[in-house]
Amino acid sequence: MRDYLIAGFGGQGVLFTGKLLANIGLVSGKQVTWMPSYGPAMRGGVCNCSVCISDSLIGSPVVHHPKTLICMNGPSFDKFVPAVKKGGTAYIDCSIIDQKYDSDDITCHYVPATRLATENDLSTNFGIIVMLGKMIKESGVSDMATVRKAIEESVSAKKADLLEANVKAIELGMNC
Repeated sequence: MRDYLIAGFGGQGVLFTGKLLANIGLVSGKQVTWMPSYGPAMRGGVCNCSVCISDSLIGSPVVHHPKTLICMNGPSFDKFVPAVKKGGTAYIDCSIIDQKYDSDDITCHYVPATRLATENDLSTNFGIIVMLGKMIKESGVSDMATVRKAIEESVSAKKADLLEANVKAIELGMNC
């Protein structure tokens, strides 16, 4: 089983990114759980999302010590990077987070995801999707055809104009 935690501020796309990752698992024929967690001040408040993807049944959707973390802000860095399992991986948006984690217990990828998004004519909200693309590339969790199908299933008809922007953001992350 692979367990993931995606964390940042409300409004950055944390919950959508978790949903997209869960849909990648579903499209791949896996067992999946997706569990959002956010406070009463959603936009701007701290939120996170747990995703589990497995070949077998999943006992609990709760992820206290993730194998993989996507971290999009300072408060999430402080809270969740130390909780990553030994041997795990953290993907940290270094265009937002100045801190570095000083431990050999986990692998940290410092990716200027939000900056890459804006430099490529995407809004800052696509920074987290760039980060997801980086995680997909490094972990080998999926191929681009599966990711594209999951994006098509995740983006609502109301926001269909954002489908290609999401694909572009994933590709940016895969190529950085």
